[in-house]
Parts: sequence; C-alpha cells; structure tokens
Amino acid sequence: MAKEEDLFRIHRFTNCAVVVAHPDDETLWAGGLMLMHPEAKWTVVTICRKSDAERAAKFFNAMEEFNAAGYMGDMDDGPEQNPLDNGEVQRTIMGLLPLDRFDVVITHSTFGEYTRHLRHEETAQAVMRLRRAEELSAGQVWSFAYEDGGQKYLPRADKGADLQIGLPEGIWQRKYDIITKIYGFSEDSFEAKTTPRLEAFWRFGSAGQA
Repeated sequence: MAKEEDLFRIHRFTNCAVVVAHPDDETLWAGGLMLMHPEAKWTVVTICRKSDAERAAKFFNAMEEFNAAGYMGDMDDGPEQNPLDNGEVQRTIMGLLPLDRFDVVITHSTFGEYTRHLRHEETAQAVMRLRRAEELSAGQVWSFAYEDGGQKYLPRADKGADLQIGLPEGIWQRKYDIITKIYGFSEDSFEAKTTPRLEAFWRFGSAGQA
C-alpha cells in the first residue's frame, strides 16, 4: 500500500478535480482528503441535482467549507435509475469542468461504492472513457475504493486499495459535520453511519491504465 505522501505531496498536485454523481458524494468518499489538502485548487463537479434548489444550496455551502469551486449538472436521477447515455454523461462532465487538464481527477469506481447505484457507475465509466480518448487530460485518475460485501455491511475501505488514508479525528469530525450539519443527514442515516474514517482510492497513472 502506497503512502499518501508519496502519491499526493511528491507529485505536488495543484489542480485537482472530483467528479461525482450527486452532491454529498464528494464529502462522503473524499472529503477528508480535500480537507487535509487546502493548498490544492479543488474543483468539484456533480452531474445531478442542479434543479433541486435545497440540495444545490447545501452543495455550494459544502464547497465553501472545502474552499472548492463547485459545478452542478441536472441529469436524470429519478428513483427508477433509468440508464443514461454514456456519451451524454461525458458531454455533461466536459461542459461542467472549467479546465480540460488536471493533475489528478478523482471519481467513483466503475463498480460503485455500495450495492448498488447506477449513477455512480455511469459517472466513473464516463470519466474513464474521456481519459482514454484524451478529451480529459489528467496526470492521474483515482477512483473511490469502497465495498459493502454485497450489502452485508455499510460501505468501507477496500483492503486492497492502492491508497488508504486514515483521517485524523479533527478532519473526520469536520467531514461528519458537513454530512450532518450542512447536507442535513440525520445521525441515524445511511450517510452519517457510513462516513468513512478511512478513505481509500484506486490509482491509475497513465491513460493506458485507465
């Protein structure tokens, strides 16, 4: 398992993007990393919920906590989870990102973080295809590395992940407060109970690997 300093500080990442399906995904799966690295320029893109005024307001309040630039799309996120056209997802992502070159792009796993949310998987697939097509340039792509044992337990860091970061208590508490106080999830919600103390990522170093 690589050390966090090896993969983040030595590469001196400056422009960092987090591309997710929903507002709060950025906090749940990578919020600790963002809080631990305020020196980076963070951009967060969510492909859904722009027209949800309440959720959008919470998202931008969270961005203030991260000192990040946030951009929202409005792709279908109905309970039916009808599949999206991947080309449309790609166009949405590229239309929202303010740059086409980042030092690192962090997104969902193509397998998702739990069983199962199609939008997470579609977002990851779109980012990986954009990377392979060289439409989105990134020194590295990281994907969230969590699993729930097929719904046997709450999502937790994958033990085999390339990068695992144990969050200091103060950082975890700030992350938890964003989930509960800004996004407003109750203490007995899935989100609050899940909020990982150990963040984990798979790392892809070159376009060919992604």
